[in-house]
Amino acid sequence: MKEARQIKEIIHGSAGRDGAGVNLQRVFSHSKTKELDPFLMLDAFDSKNPDDYTKGFPWHPHRGIETVTYLISGKIEHGDSMGNTGTIDEGCCQWMSAGSGIIHQEMPKASDHMLGVQLWVNLPAKLKMSDPAYRDIRKKDVVVVKEDNATVKIIAGEYKGSSGPVTGIAVGPTFLDIEVDPESEFVLDTRSSDTLFTYIMYGKGKFCGNDEEYGKGSGILYTEGDFIKIATGMESIRVLAFSGQKLNEPIAWSGPIVMNTQEELDLAFKELGEGTFIKHKQ
Repeated sequence: MKEARQIKEIIHGSAGRDGAGVNLQRVFSHSKTKELDPFLMLDAFDSKNPDDYTKGFPWHPHRGIETVTYLISGKIEHGDSMGNTGTIDEGCCQWMSAGSGIIHQEMPKASDHMLGVQLWVNLPAKLKMSDPAYRDIRKKDVVVVKEDNATVKIIAGEYKGSSGPVTGIAVGPTFLDIEVDPESEFVLDTRSSDTLFTYIMYGKGKFCGNDEEYGKGSGILYTEGDFIKIATGMESIRVLAFSGQKLNEPIAWSGPIVMNTQEELDLAFKELGEGTFIKHKQ
């Protein structure tokens, strides 16, 4: 018999500023690494004022993590030390594995509405010094499953037999963009032991049979189980769902670098200062 997940915690995060002066909603970060394992951080962007974000995220390093940037609307130009350049546009995703080290920049451009998220996914110890990898997921690559009362976009993982374009990630993540119509019930099946977190981009709904309605900007962490239910009233809802296998490994984290020990972290910053941080061929 399938076991329903329950709401474990509602996480709203707080308004913050990062990069060269980008206003954002930091949904979760350092204080939630144990509960959200393997996810480290989630930032949400939602602004119609270009002054909130166009200063961007100039050149900066990463090691030991994967960064996932997904836009519902807006545009971000990017470049990195592997020679990759391009744009993240509406409906596109950049899934970057920093591995042993990468230096990149992400510069949002003025648009009618900047709406999206950046998620940090931890890498297991055995892969923290692996070669960097880069996946540029265009809107046309995203698999779309249309149902009677919902539309599910699959960026990573599977949904009802369909697979998303992002594969080969260590924690076996699922990343879905789910839109549920008004006055509907939607059921999402999950691997029972995975960490599952959802974030509401807009709209309202009730989760896991609870009477309370949650709306835009609410993050929900769930207990283990096989599925969740989302019920809508007069308003539709758009939810991003992230799940992945727990790593259960120690974390040493400072700024844009996440390792397993303080010694590894110190070495990373030492190499950064000495100019030996980048291990891959440029």
